[in-house]
Amino acid sequence: MEQAQQMKKSVQSCIDRHKDELHSLSQDIWAHPELAGKENYAVERLLQFFHLDPAWSIQSPYKMPTAFRASWGPVGGSEGDPVLNVAFLCEYDALPDIGHACGHNLIAEVGVAAGWGLKAALEGQTELPLRVKVIILGTPSEEEYGGKIELLNAGAFADIHLVFMAHPGVHDWVSMRGRARTSMLVKYHGKASHAAALPWMGVSSLDAAVQAYSNLAMLRSQLKPGCAFEGIIKHGGVKSNITPSYSELQYCLRAPMLKDAVELRAKVEACFKAAAMATGCQVEITYPEHTYWNIMPNATLEKLFEVNAKALGVEFPESTTDYAAATDFGNVSHVIPGIHPIFSIQTNAFNHTEAYAKAAGSEEAQMYTLRVAKALAMTAVDVLCSPHLLRQVKDDFAQAKLKQEI
Repeated sequence: MEQAQQMKKSVQSCIDRHKDELHSLSQDIWAHPELAGKENYAVERLLQFFHLDPAWSIQSPYKMPTAFRASWGPVGGSEGDPVLNVAFLCEYDALPDIGHACGHNLIAEVGVAAGWGLKAALEGQTELPLRVKVIILGTPSEEEYGGKIELLNAGAFADIHLVFMAHPGVHDWVSMRGRARTSMLVKYHGKASHAAALPWMGVSSLDAAVQAYSNLAMLRSQLKPGCAFEGIIKHGGVKSNITPSYSELQYCLRAPMLKDAVELRAKVEACFKAAAMATGCQVEITYPEHTYWNIMPNATLEKLFEVNAKALGVEFPESTTDYAAATDFGNVSHVIPGIHPIFSIQTNAFNHTEAYAKAAGSEEAQMYTLRVAKALAMTAVDVLCSPHLLRQVKDDFAQAKLKQEI
């Protein structure tokens, strides 16, 4: 216990010591917003930060053009013991037109600060029961197509055993559950004709799109709690006197758990196919993006984080509401035990707004950002100092996976 407390003090001292450099890092990323897959400035700026300490081993690019991996260690345990790799994740892509309106510049800062804090806590430790390596992983393209899923598929998480990140929001929540999300692109192919002179010669793709929209409106009354979808008719024809030969819809489906998303997708597909059959059109249904899975809970990590965050002054609400947003961290959480808390930066603005972008670049956000970074690293300290807690984390992960499948 005394060892863990001393290590937690080292975490806090390290992050406080580097607070100005961390703020500058976050500000530079915020001032140069880049879209998914194009985060070249952000990665270069992050790598500059790591060059302040040559003890970090850097791989860049790593599996993706704008991903990177920084690692330090291993330390502790005995020579020849298996190594426990603890990873902190950074995001740094922005949104079109409104920049860092989801605060990914702060997520990058949290990941770097927490990783540096844990490194400081581990330096010089000779009695640590586990052999540990610290990893900071740059994960691009969360907003657009799920960079973490690409990295999972490429094996970037294959040797990682625990994963931590935190996301700025409006409230302080111990963990974000999120929802599973899948995107659909639906194309109807009909036959063009003169809509006034020869309407019987045409097959209206717009009729199919409208019918599908109506079918889905009626499906809403049958949705399970937490399930939802939203969509638009993106293309419905080119001229009013031409029977539309091509129409296109975009839909996004959300569900509390992955198995619910699979069930919902089957019902939605039936609505699209029924519209094609009723109107005589051909339908083409594709899934242009990765499916984002819901975040798996981990009771032990959540409790440890709550205790550490409260010790730093965080006040959590007595209850939390479901958060409809989705994240590719969910996919990672189905493979590796982890935690994804939400932290308030004390603004009334909501994510994905211009006002939140302004708040994410403010001086006021810094204290809250570095506080959550400390709490994440301190939570890692608790687990690393106690093989018993590590077993509990693994047991919670196994139980959560089982519930996902029931």
